[in-house]
Amino acid sequence: MLRVFAPTGRVPGVLAADADSGAMVLEEILPGTVAEDLPSDSLPGRWGELLTALHAMAPPEDWPWTLRGRFEESFDRIGKRLTEPAIGARIGQDTWQRAIERCESLLSTQDTVVLLHGDLHLGNVLDGGAARGLVAIDPKACVGDPCFDAVDYVVAGAGHEGVEARCRLVADACGLDGDRLYTWGRVVAPMFAIAHLSYGGPERALDELLALAS
Repeated sequence: MLRVFAPTGRVPGVLAADADSGAMVLEEILPGTVAEDLPSDSLPGRWGELLTALHAMAPPEDWPWTLRGRFEESFDRIGKRLTEPAIGARIGQDTWQRAIERCESLLSTQDTVVLLHGDLHLGNVLDGGAARGLVAIDPKACVGDPCFDAVDYVVAGAGHEGVEARCRLVADACGLDGDRLYTWGRVVAPMFAIAHLSYGGPERALDELLALAS
């Protein structure tokens, strides 16, 4: 997946790899600051530049992974956690079903599909310096709606400036459909809420995620 995106210069170079041992040597990204620690005012524009570069890569012929397949697996795997008392008390089956229906509506109306990074959250993006820009690590590349590569960044606005406000900012900076991006936020909100309930997080952010998922 890194090699597919290599021509963009927006992923670490693969210097050596041994498939049998599952080992690889990657280029070091400098200064390497994670995106969540970069100045917030500059980030939307830099994120837009990153998406433009990544999404310019044509998907390889017969690329086997799709956004639909990604969500089918995620809904099945994460949905099993609704049986846990601490999670089931805050997130019901009706909320989960609404997320599935919203996802299906978005997937069935994908007028534009691109090769997505597939896991582009603030911890998977590093500062490559002024000349290079942001660099993405750990791709789970799949084909689908370009809005998906901005949704984790948008939903991370919960408990800060708010998901709706961040969505408008990011949609404008990245040239994305704001309504679709916000709806993707509503799709993933219960998944983010489960993560907050599992690993701890500000109650203010959790409340906003639950409201977004409703």
